[in-house]
Amino acid sequence: MTAPVSQFASQLTGKVAIVTGGSRGIGAGIAAMLLDAGADVAICGRTAPETLPEGGGKQARFWPCDVRDPEAAAAFVQQVAETFGRLDILINNAGGAPAADAATVSPRFHEKIVALNLMAPIHMSQAAHRWLVRNEGGGSIVNIASVSGTRPSPGTSVYGAAKAGLLGLTRSLAAEWGPDVRVNAIVVGLVDSGGDALPYGGVAARDAIAASLPLKRLGVPQDVAAATVFLSSPMAAYVSGAVLEVHGGGERPLFLDLVERHAGG
Repeated sequence: MTAPVSQFASQLTGKVAIVTGGSRGIGAGIAAMLLDAGADVAICGRTAPETLPEGGGKQARFWPCDVRDPEAAAAFVQQVAETFGRLDILINNAGGAPAADAATVSPRFHEKIVALNLMAPIHMSQAAHRWLVRNEGGGSIVNIASVSGTRPSPGTSVYGAAKAGLLGLTRSLAAEWGPDVRVNAIVVGLVDSGGDALPYGGVAARDAIAASLPLKRLGVPQDVAAATVFLSSPMAAYVSGAVLEVHGGGERPLFLDLVERHAGG
């Protein structure tokens, strides 16, 4: 399923955007839709992808960068801004975490999860700030968060804590950097980002999860991308410090299933 892009056509012409983790999944979808909207797009990752996101007759450009390293992040932002002559939009998308037992996993594991999901957006935002404030009309930062940061996240507890921290960072930077930079976040729900691996344990689990959502389907990268482009565009000129939930209506509360199961008991 592809979200329509006509409403975004030419909205970002002449703008330059960075998408961290923009080579695959949600990040690639965001990069492609930013290109469709007219922006020039730079993506980064630790290794170069086999293919680059395309849209609007253009292709994203890739720079190798470990965004957890503040010096590498600053150098990447500098290279992009000097190459294109400006920087207007930063999408802090890189993130994720494998499942792990919080009681037994190593402290180093937890440090890496926080570094990628919270510290990296801090490093990137700080590096981008001096370029974003130069633009007439200001710059835009969109942080890609998760429902794991808004409800319990067993098995990925530190990931959830880092994403909760990212939401707090969003609101604080919006207050501190306005009016020159708008800062918003997207709370992403359950998304089928494509690829060979089936999400959430296989076909049966995926379909059951989809059926439990109010919109009766999992999200796709284009759903998140459309929200990202909106928040980056002039249509969201008075939106800052906001948290936009893109989750198909949200997960069904467990207690409702328990009530139905034990009704009349």
